[in-house]
Amino acid sequence: MHLKNKFDVGKFAILAEMQPPKGVNVSTMVNSATRVRKAVDAFLVSEMGNAVMRMSALGGAMILQSRGMETIMQANCRDRNRIALQADLLAAYGCGIINVMGVAGEDPSLGDHHQTKAVHDIDLMTLYRAIAVLQTGKDLAGNELSGAPDFFVGGSVNARAAGDELENVLARLNEKIDAGVNFFIAPPVYDVGAFAAFMEKVDLKTTRIIPTVMLLKSVGMARYLDRHLNVTVSQDLIKRMMHAPDKATESLAIAAETIKAIKEAGFAGVLISAMGWEDKLEKLVDLI
Repeated sequence: MHLKNKFDVGKFAILAEMQPPKGVNVSTMVNSATRVRKAVDAFLVSEMGNAVMRMSALGGAMILQSRGMETIMQANCRDRNRIALQADLLAAYGCGIINVMGVAGEDPSLGDHHQTKAVHDIDLMTLYRAIAVLQTGKDLAGNELSGAPDFFVGGSVNARAAGDELENVLARLNEKIDAGVNFFIAPPVYDVGAFAAFMEKVDLKTTRIIPTVMLLKSVGMARYLDRHLNVTVSQDLIKRMMHAPDKATESLAIAAETIKAIKEAGFAGVLISAMGWEDKLEKLVDLI
């Protein structure tokens, strides 16, 4: 069952993030995805996150699709102009990739090629509109296409927002919906209560929101997320990690509990971000 169909019938979707390799050896990515393919509905293939040069999301998604696994390909405004973005989208659809997600991209100064100049020919909203235009059978210049794609489009939303920021987030959310975005990835969460203000304003039955669950690889990572990235990790959770004899096993247990809470809260699905622990995804899906 395709991801869109699963959402349409109201079934909880499990997504897993996959980073293409920094190189041409795709065995780790393919093996990790293959081991959990029966439990994962689609693999989100990221496009050079944190501005670190890797194999493109288009390449990574094509490799997984060729092995019968459904993917969501990120399209990144930072690295390509409007011609290249449209070309990649058409290539993706031609290769059977029907799910795409637009991202703005982090500043190149954060990555491993500091001298890089960001492109940003078009912004994220224009990218969504470009996808919508392609689906009418034309390109952004108004030229006719030989066959039109039919994408299932994803975006992001800051479901942690509250107060005045929340009103801005909701306005942006509605703008993305109007531009044709069908589902939304939300930031990492370990306590669904962190999304309480957002959940009061958004109907989860009609708006497909997919929180992220990131595997906690260490106590230090948990503290860093809480202190610097506005990802609430409670002191109780940190203490639990500290006292666990096996940190990896405890991390998987925490992730499984969080995923179950997300499902019970009525969200459309969850995105699992393994953060280099893709080899542990098989154990995690067994716990869900």
